[in-house]
Amino acid sequence: MTGTAVRRSLNLAAWLIVALAVLWLIGLWRFIATMPNAVADPERHTDAIVVLTGGRLRVESGLQLLAEGKAQKLFVSGVHPGVDVAELLRAAHQEGNAACCIELGYSADNTIGNARETAAWMKAQGFHSLRLVTASYHMPRSLLEFSRAMPDVEIIPHPVFPEILRSSSWWRSPLVLNLVGSEYNKYLVTLIRPLLPAAIVPQGMSE
Repeated sequence: MTGTAVRRSLNLAAWLIVALAVLWLIGLWRFIATMPNAVADPERHTDAIVVLTGGRLRVESGLQLLAEGKAQKLFVSGVHPGVDVAELLRAAHQEGNAACCIELGYSADNTIGNARETAAWMKAQGFHSLRLVTASYHMPRSLLEFSRAMPDVEIIPHPVFPEILRSSSWWRSPLVLNLVGSEYNKYLVTLIRPLLPAAIVPQGMSE
């Protein structure tokens, strides 16, 4: 290969990298735009409330919704083995009078696991609608996984907003940008996963 051909190949590779970077940034901007900034339908009653573990605020919100009568049961997916309802209530500083209406799932360790675990529980309960409680940045990927696992179930998103995302200038924080950027990458993998051979699908994506 001549020197000219090498330079052309390097230039083409550089332009390709720049184009991919620009596309990624545009996609990230669109992803941020899809992150909910409010609860769109707070009064809607559903058969179940489903909380994805990953922060005390999520569990507290789920328990509050149950106390308000927004659903018949609360299902918490992805609970650490050994944690029972009483301990969960103590950690959330809640009374135990709602313990009869709370069930825990222990088999999920990521979002696709949450969706599959919840789908099996919903089917066993005979439920057809749920209110999904998770962090706002996690909601787009969660909705995608849950809609795939339960195409016939009505899913009402109920985002919670971690402290680090409540500032109007959160995008200036490298820590938060890293969190959102990482979640965007996971969302992209989730989006294209049906097109990928099973052998190369990344396993164990957290949350």
